[in-house]
Amino acid sequence: MFAENEVEIVLVEDNPNDRELALRALKKNKIANNIVVLEDGEQAIDYLYGRGEFGDRDINVNPRLVLLDLKLPKMDGLDVLKVIKSDPDKKMIPVVMLTSSKEESDVVESYRLGVNSYIVKPVDFDNFVEAIRNIGFYWLLMNESPNKKE
Repeated sequence: MFAENEVEIVLVEDNPNDRELALRALKKNKIANNIVVLEDGEQAIDYLYGRGEFGDRDINVNPRLVLLDLKLPKMDGLDVLKVIKSDPDKKMIPVVMLTSSKEESDVVESYRLGVNSYIVKPVDFDNFVEAIRNIGFYWLLMNESPNKKE
C-alpha cells in the first residue's frame, strides 16, 4: 500500500490545455490519486529537492513517475532530465518525456540522458487522452519498480 500523501505522478507541463487534458485522463481512468502539477523546469527541480516553496517536502520520498514536457520555461526538460538522471538518489525515478517535438535530435538526446520513454503528444483529443491513460497504466500499474513498496 502507498502512503496517502505519497506522490504518484509529477506532471511538468507549461501548456494549460495539455495539463488539463492529462489530469482529466488520469483521473477519469482512476490511474493516479496524488498528482503534483508543476509549470516549469525550475519548479520541478525545486520540488524534487525540497527547495523554495517545497522546502517542507520529504526529499527521500520520490514520485513514482515524472511526466516531463521538453519545451519548458526557465529550465527545459532536457536540463531537468539531466539533473534527475545524474543523481544517484533520483535516477531510478521513471521519467517519460511527453512532448510535441518529433525532432530526432530531441529524441536522441533524451535517451542519451536516460529518459525511460519518449512520447509525442497526439494532436487529436481522444488520442491524447488514450496516450495518457496508457502511460499511467503502464508506469503505475504494470511496471515493477525498485521504488515500489509492498
